[in-house]
Amino acid sequence: MIRSFAFTNQGRLHTKDIDMFLMPTLLADTSLFLWVDLEDPTPEETKAVLEDIFHFHVLSIEDCVAVSPSPKVEEYSPKEDDRFAPYLFMVIHAVDFSRADNVFATSELDFFLGKNFLVTYHTVPLRSIKTTEEQCIKSTVHVARAPDRVAHTLLDSIVENYKPALEQLSLEIAELEGQVVADPTREMLNQILSIKREVLHLRQIIGPQREVLARFARGEFKMIRPHLVPYYRDVYDSIFHISEMAQSYTDSLTGILHVYLNMSSNQTGEVVKLLTMITLITTPLMIVGTWYGMNFEGMPELKWKYGYELAIGLTIISTACTFWYFKKKRWW
Repeated sequence: MIRSFAFTNQGRLHTKDIDMFLMPTLLADTSLFLWVDLEDPTPEETKAVLEDIFHFHVLSIEDCVAVSPSPKVEEYSPKEDDRFAPYLFMVIHAVDFSRADNVFATSELDFFLGKNFLVTYHTVPLRSIKTTEEQCIKSTVHVARAPDRVAHTLLDSIVENYKPALEQLSLEIAELEGQVVADPTREMLNQILSIKREVLHLRQIIGPQREVLARFARGEFKMIRPHLVPYYRDVYDSIFHISEMAQSYTDSLTGILHVYLNMSSNQTGEVVKLLTMITLITTPLMIVGTWYGMNFEGMPELKWKYGYELAIGLTIISTACTFWYFKKKRWW
């Protein structure tokens, strides 16, 4: 699906749902800014927009169509035979956390940012795209005056959408902390390891993403006008804070895992201790029973009138003395 919008330099909507054959004409008009959004496009639509209309570099098109595991940003300047205008190509990732599955779902968003155009490419519907589109069309602050403004709005929306996912993760970790102390189970260990794996996955995404936004915050790219650099720096500060939160969640999960292992070890120790105490307390009974169970002909106790009662009494007294000794030493 292709959505397209043309905005004036004042940020007002000029036209939308533009026919493809008109896009080159609108691109040539310096008083307009063209935003084309590709959502799960067909190969024909991808070729028509990225190759035939904008003539982007073949390497950036390949990176756009293929799944990129890490965020990145690259600057493309035309050479002698190139037909494209200078642009930035950026790969960024949005995330969503499912408490039911303990999984961070990542969605890739690709940017082609030029002087008077912005092309976005994604295979699934994204909340940030929808929100930014509504702001551009309905907002009175004129977000769509230039492509670098819209790009900032998109990045800011993506970073803001990290926060609900992290809040869900925080609730999950808080519940785990209580459950580990109350009743550690084997299923809980699997849950801890699963969440920790997903947090590490999140950190693997945030790390490169933070580096990408740091380059924008330092004002490295000419496509970003100097007066907008502080706004990109604010987005960088937000992703940096999120990165610190992810690190703290990793530390919390490591602590929970240690508590679980200690609790499990304590439970095992208590069971071993109980079994050992039972074995020791019943040792006198086993000794007496084994001794008088030999039934040799020369054993005088076998002919005693009260030998049976004596054996029972000896068993009870020795067992009671063993139990008393353990209680005195506070081993029981």
